[in-house]
Amino acid sequence: MINEHDCVVLTDDVPDAGLESGDIGTVVHVHEGGAGYEVEFMTLAGETVAIVTLPANQLRTIQPRDVARVRELVITGS
Repeated sequence: MINEHDCVVLTDDVPDAGLESGDIGTVVHVHEGGAGYEVEFMTLAGETVAIVTLPANQLRTIQPRDVARVRELVITGS
């Protein structure tokens, strides 16, 4: 079960929000007992990139052998 304040990994790209599979976010709200989650994604400097509501099948918990990776955020339309 994923709970509020858990860190999670995005399993699908969300292009409209500038998010890619593998991005790490923090759950800020659990919907309907885990059917969906509101997740905040931030830069390493603490700037919010997006807060999105996602179905459970687009997230997974962080696993002990996961390695964090950095990518530069590309902002389009600015």
